[in-house]
Parts: sequence; C-alpha cells; structure tokens
Amino acid sequence: MKTTKIEWTEATWNPSIGCSKVTAGCKNCYAEVMARRLQAMGTVGYEKGFEFTLLPDRLTQPMSVKKPTKFFVNSMSDLFHEEMPFEYLDLVFDTIRKTPQHHYQILTKREHILHEYFSKRNVPENVWLGVTVEHANTKHRIDFLRKIDTNIRFLSIEPLIGDVGELDLTGIHWVIVGGESGMSARPMKPEWVANIQKQCKEQNVAFFFKQWGTWGEDGVKRNKKENGSKLFGQEWKEEPKCNFNYKIAI
Repeated sequence: MKTTKIEWTEATWNPSIGCSKVTAGCKNCYAEVMARRLQAMGTVGYEKGFEFTLLPDRLTQPMSVKKPTKFFVNSMSDLFHEEMPFEYLDLVFDTIRKTPQHHYQILTKREHILHEYFSKRNVPENVWLGVTVEHANTKHRIDFLRKIDTNIRFLSIEPLIGDVGELDLTGIHWVIVGGESGMSARPMKPEWVANIQKQCKEQNVAFFFKQWGTWGEDGVKRNKKENGSKLFGQEWKEEPKCNFNYKIAI
C-alpha cells in the first residue's frame, strides 16, 4: 500500500498481484513491466514476477490509515481475475466495510466474474466499480457494470487504442481517458478523445482526461511528460459527485 502518481486516485492497495492478458488493451501492460522490475530488485511479494499471487498479509493494510483516502484497489492486478477465490474476495470486502472512512476504486476487465460475484452480494457503499473500455469491441462491459447496484460506476478508457463510437452512459458517473505509454505505445487520435468528451458532456457524465501518453496530440512520439494532459488547450479533471459522505472508522 502506497501513495501513487495515478492522477485520479490517492493511494494504491494490492491484496493480490499478477495478472494475465485478456484483450488487446493488455498488450503493453504497465503493471507487468513494473512487476518484472520489482522482481529483479528483490521486492517482497514479487518473487514470482507477474504471476497471479494472493498476499494475505496485505489484507488489513487500510485499517491502519485513519485519514479518509481514495484507494485504487489492485493497481498491479485484476481483483476479479479467474484465479481469485471468492472466499478471498470476501476478506477484501470485509476490510472495505470495516473502513468506511475510505473510498475504494475497483477496476476490472473481467465483467462476467464481477457480475457473478455481486449477483449474490451487496456492494459496500464506499466502493466505486469500474470496467476498462479500450476500444469499441469491449463496450459490452458497460452493460454488465450497469446491472450492479453501486453508488459510483466508472469507465477507464485507457489505453484508448481505437474509436469507441457511440456510448450509452446511462448509469455511469465518471469516464477516465488516457493514451498509452512506453516504447511500444500505440497512438491515440485526438478525434477519438473528442468523441468521448462530447458524449460525456451531452449525457452529464464527469470527464477526466489523464494524459496523452507517448504520442502527443500532434501525433508526434516523445516523452509523455512533454505531451502533458491538456485537451483542446485545457485540463479536464472532472470528478463524480458522491452521494454519500466519508464516515469515521470505529
């Protein structure tokens, strides 16, 4: 558990790590690169690199944090991975329920498992549920997310590697968009981003533009810091409106 440079959250919590590729958006996974690096450094927990691994010793980490914090859960994995036991997920959500002062942002590419798990369980009110939609062929994930009763539903359209086309954002509160980073990054076209921003505005959904990534708005490949995070010459860092307040842990 640590603070993070991810702009749309405040800290990360990884009660499990490691993953496997499911769609084209996984091709240049940042978490896989980071896990291999941590393995080479001898970092505890990464002895198996990016192999899916449960880390029970991390289950209660958020309980030691009293300050209200937004946690991105499993930045180094997918909480709803095929190898994740539902019994272990129950322990994760037990910690979440015991720390109502925090918000927990959970993102998955495995919408079927997400839906199966919550078909017999309630979502804690301090959880934000999201799915990744990196191109038009993954839009079906939104329909699964929409079926789940939760306070905040969000989409991570990152890395955006193709035009998503028309979006039905009914029941969605937040959309995050970003380009891909790294030596093998795929370009993100400005018109793809503009299409999403326009639809968010029309459907009254908060729009958060994270970054251009390795390819700039001008189509030039350079350091992502130089490309920045401005769209149409301005920053777009809208946040969803939460319909509940932070609570004090007892």
